[in-house]
Amino acid sequence: PDEIMQQEIRPLVAVDIIEQLHRQFAILSGGRGKDGAPIITFPEFAGFSDIPDEDFLNVVTYLTSIPSLEAASIGFIIIIDRRRDKWSAVKASLTRIAGAFPGNLQLVFVLRPSRFIQRAIADIGIKLYRDDFKMKVPIIMLNSVSDLHGYIDKSQLTRELGGTLEYGHNQWIHHRTAIENFAMTVKTTAQMLQTFGTDLAETELPNDVQCTEELLSAHTDHHGKLKDELKLAVKQGATLLTCIREPVTRSANSKLSPDELENVATVERLLAQLDETEKAFDQFWTKHHLKLEQCLQLRHFEHDFREIKLALDNLMEAQTGFADIGDSVTRVELLLKEQKQLEEKGQEPLEKAQSLALSGEQLIQNNHYAVDSIRPKCVELRRICDDFTNETKKKYDILGKSLELHKQLDKASQWCEAGIYLLASQAVDKCQSQEGAETALVEIEKFLVTAKEHQLSNPKEFYNQFDMILTPEIKANAQRILKKLEDVQEMFDKRHISLKKLAAKQTRPVQPVAPHPESSPKRASPKITRPAGRHTQEYAMNTMFSFMCALLNRLLVNTNSPPFLSFSHIINELIETERVYVEELQSIIEGYASEMDNPNLAHLIPSALQNKKEILFGNLPEIYEFHNRHEIENCIENPELLARCFLKRKEDLQIYEKYCQNKPRSEALWRQCGDSIFFQECQRKLDHKLSLDAYLLKPVQRITKYQLLLKEMLKCSKNSEGTAELEEALATVLDIIKSVNDSMHQIAITGYEGDVGELGKLLMQGSFNVWTDHKKGHNKVKDLARFKPMQRHLFLYTKMLLFCKKREENTDGHEKTASYSFKNSLKMSTVGITENVKGDNKKFEIWYNGREEVYIIQASSVELKNTWISEIRKVLTGQLEACR
Repeated sequence: PDEIMQQEIRPLVAVDIIEQLHRQFAILSGGRGKDGAPIITFPEFAGFSDIPDEDFLNVVTYLTSIPSLEAASIGFIIIIDRRRDKWSAVKASLTRIAGAFPGNLQLVFVLRPSRFIQRAIADIGIKLYRDDFKMKVPIIMLNSVSDLHGYIDKSQLTRELGGTLEYGHNQWIHHRTAIENFAMTVKTTAQMLQTFGTDLAETELPNDVQCTEELLSAHTDHHGKLKDELKLAVKQGATLLTCIREPVTRSANSKLSPDELENVATVERLLAQLDETEKAFDQFWTKHHLKLEQCLQLRHFEHDFREIKLALDNLMEAQTGFADIGDSVTRVELLLKEQKQLEEKGQEPLEKAQSLALSGEQLIQNNHYAVDSIRPKCVELRRICDDFTNETKKKYDILGKSLELHKQLDKASQWCEAGIYLLASQAVDKCQSQEGAETALVEIEKFLVTAKEHQLSNPKEFYNQFDMILTPEIKANAQRILKKLEDVQEMFDKRHISLKKLAAKQTRPVQPVAPHPESSPKRASPKITRPAGRHTQEYAMNTMFSFMCALLNRLLVNTNSPPFLSFSHIINELIETERVYVEELQSIIEGYASEMDNPNLAHLIPSALQNKKEILFGNLPEIYEFHNRHEIENCIENPELLARCFLKRKEDLQIYEKYCQNKPRSEALWRQCGDSIFFQECQRKLDHKLSLDAYLLKPVQRITKYQLLLKEMLKCSKNSEGTAELEEALATVLDIIKSVNDSMHQIAITGYEGDVGELGKLLMQGSFNVWTDHKKGHNKVKDLARFKPMQRHLFLYTKMLLFCKKREENTDGHEKTASYSFKNSLKMSTVGITENVKGDNKKFEIWYNGREEVYIIQASSVELKNTWISEIRKVLTGQLEACR
């Protein structure tokens, strides 16, 4: 292909001088001299002297350009046939040839005029004017064609010169035109292939399935059309070759002239070049087509990955939210059933994830070009599947322990109830005799035998066995039941001692009254009727005992022991995660950010990343310096200092707002450059399992972690010293998170011509249904505005209320991002508010200019409405006070 593209364009082709060639005043018959010199014949031509110099020069230049360089270098033989002409024509021909012939001459033969007088004049003229012709080659004057045959073989001369060489001028012109046309076709085809190949090489691979399919289809169609062009060109060459060889095909005795043989060689060479071009193009196309198919496979893989990853994330989120371990046997059994349903629900996405990971491994084995992109996704899918499976197993283990725990607690509680019922139902009068006391004693001892089977005999062993699931509530319940067991055991011990004393001696008969026969474990206390006679010590003791049993039963049912409190676990988790967080920040700064200034790695950094380190990493170094002070670790011995630490650094924590505001720019830059070798090399050196973008999310996750840990601390420190400070610290963190969230929405506002920074502090933002009512508007417009709500996102500043329309857009195939298109604004200094709208307690009104324009706003809940009204009221009150 390069040879074809780099060929010099001939100055003339047959089609350019077709009219001059048809005049036939000079021909290249194809004959050769004895040494292979090409023969150009100037046949008799009546108007030779009238031929314009430009036409003459074009024809002889074209004829001398046809033979091969090897033949042309020998020199041309010119035969001038002027047998029927005058000496003046001979002289004119020699003069013109001497002055304009562009090739290398070897011999000039002149067939002199045949008439006697003209021949004589020619003999004299050639002697007189030979030097005037300025030819450095011999000019041989011939009297007849027979003299010419002494110099050139008849087989190399046409019939007009007495030879046997077959020559048809029209056919010769036709062949030359066809050969040159074919050569141009070959060149044009090569150029088309090269242009298409360049376009393919410069084509950027799409980022989604549809565009990739369209590109693959378009390229395949174009390739098919070019292949058709190639086939047509090959067919054209083959047809031309057949035409040139036609005389030999027609007659075995015919032979092609040297020029015809050169024509055959030229066409064959062009066909060979065309074949080489096609092979090179097919080889390139095969690679490009494979890459496009692999790109389509990758886009399908990425599309499926996003869908499955979303399903798995939802599954993991559902499992993470499945944190309840139950507070009763019934509740735990229900949770086990729900866990089973979640496990069954997860089978399909898990199977799809495993199948997709297998497909990804197959792509890797097939030498896919995007191995570095596919392998992490396969690892991620398998990791999530393993995490879900392991977490499910852990949930089953925990729920199994919880079920066993609650069954033991239930058995212990039932044992206590049965024991209390037994003690309360033993008739006191029957226990006054030795036989009755012994019978009651046997009942007591028989019941105590079941204590080991049904009660929690060793509290320490119990706590160790179920430590992993002992929440404060469960532990409080266990403590309550253990205390109940202890009290019941003590009552049994006292009854046992009393009955032994009664059984050991003969007591005087008494006239006691037994408890009410319908007494049961469900009743608070059996009713005791006081006997008419005097009371013995045993009767008094048993009566009091029954009363205490009933009272204790009520107390055990209604008493709530304080929860099991402990800061240690939360503090330790906070300290440990803080240490890990600081180490991760340090590794990112040293392993990525600093390496961007390393001259040894400069060649690996993409051009789009040059001088954009601050965009990619934001103020991460500032966050690292803030946390590297180790202030939280100083609170491990004194948890009360922790809340003060957060309050002290309240202003400094605003660095997270700055980091989050830069995050969209950072993520956009990462999507553009994240696949570069530079990041892969840094990740390899750090031995990180996750890529940089995962670590750049750590600050966002960290500020949320503080919120969760502070909430847990508050649960453990209810009504204790330091609770107020913890609540204030939590409020501080929540304010920062809200401020970060609000600012992230604020930077997505588009279309507002003013400076948002001049509107004051952003107090609230959120989405609402909005109706508008304009007094000056047309009735129809007012009706439409009244009944058809608009979806608007409101931004409340201290100076202005902005109305925006929320839009969601896809970014490079990634998740949807929201933007807020500015629609309207109201100055807070000119508005009024109606807090309640008749018919809907979630609506309120904002109006201005004497209710010339009214905006009816509907919140999603009454609580949200009240929050906004409260903030707006504060703004308006502040403005009123400022005016005063």
